[in-house]
Amino acid sequence: LHISLSLNNVSFLEQLEELEKMFQEDHYPDNEKRREIAAVVGVTPQRIMVWFQNRRAKWRKSEKLSVKGNKKYPTSSA
Repeated sequence: LHISLSLNNVSFLEQLEELEKMFQEDHYPDNEKRREIAAVVGVTPQRIMVWFQNRRAKWRKSEKLSVKGNKKYPTSSA
């Protein structure tokens, strides 16, 4: 199976990589930081804000799952 990526897809992947890198640095970028990120990535600050909201939700969900799956924290001490 051969999948060719268009230039558009490659830039999307680069955008995603950039956003993920920014997320690792700061989960709550302020207004100014969002504008900077938007300029780098090439979308509106509003889209950056929504992306970070969604990414934080995904992060929280994965944190809950990893804690739940961790044997160090039993849910009941019967």
